[in-house]
Amino acid sequence: MRVVLLGTAAGGGLPQWNCACALCTAARDGRLPSRTRECAAITGNGRDWWLLNTSPDLRVQLTSTPALWPDQGARGIALRGVLLTDGEAHHVAGLAELCGTAGLKVYAPPPVRAALGSARAALDRYTPWEWADSLAEEGFVLAGGLVVTAHPVVARIPPYVPARAPAPPGPWATAYRVEDLAGGGVLVYAPYVGDPSPALDDLCAGADCVLLDGAAFPAPDTQAADRRTPAHPDVAQAASDPLPGTGPDDPRATLARPPGPRRIHTRLSHTSPLLDPRSPVHARLTGLGAEVLPDGAELVV
Repeated sequence: MRVVLLGTAAGGGLPQWNCACALCTAARDGRLPSRTRECAAITGNGRDWWLLNTSPDLRVQLTSTPALWPDQGARGIALRGVLLTDGEAHHVAGLAELCGTAGLKVYAPPPVRAALGSARAALDRYTPWEWADSLAEEGFVLAGGLVVTAHPVVARIPPYVPARAPAPPGPWATAYRVEDLAGGGVLVYAPYVGDPSPALDDLCAGADCVLLDGAAFPAPDTQAADRRTPAHPDVAQAASDPLPGTGPDDPRATLARPPGPRRIHTRLSHTSPLLDPRSPVHARLTGLGAEVLPDGAELVV
């Protein structure tokens, strides 16, 4: 199974257009690499590709990835469809970039499909797509030999869903466990997990690679505003010692140190010191076996 990290940043990317924090400034100056918003692509056979979420930067991401370039005439593409983990705006906005692409299949949790009802109707007026339930009890098989199961991880309702209207029941967000039938590799894709849980540990058990929520890591001037955003156990406050998830009695330790799956952080906030290879937090996390990779990195699972 091949995996391409099309984008690795949280909702605003890096740099954010309206932010002059130290990390955004460093990215503008070329001292840190810029990052587009989180999205990935997977294939089991090198011919049939599937997107994991669709970021607002999708056009740039696709044109920067040769494996996804058309090679059979004007509309000969290798893209077969999309797997949405949730309904967050920066995960669904890229659907508009695919408008008019024939033959796509989009998997999403039922409440997300319901919330996207008007958008789905608009997109289908160009070229109808097949919209499927990602939480099908037995999972589903993707072209290319990949077997997928979706697992609820958090109940966050996207802000654009009207508060006055009764929201469809959850789960609103999921993680995907993808198994390659031919090679046996297992990927867990969990870019938004909210509060950590034993269920997440169980999901990652036995996986070869986990793409994991990098969480928000607030800068000093934004810490109060961002305190409501839960941090993943792998992302600790710079002053805290030891890191959450590393204590001998912490049930989340399987995600915080080897042995275990290859662990790569994605959906990184523009305030996260994990973006800076010189930061103490980056050194501590990489010392525990975690990885922070650039946009465009390709993995074999």
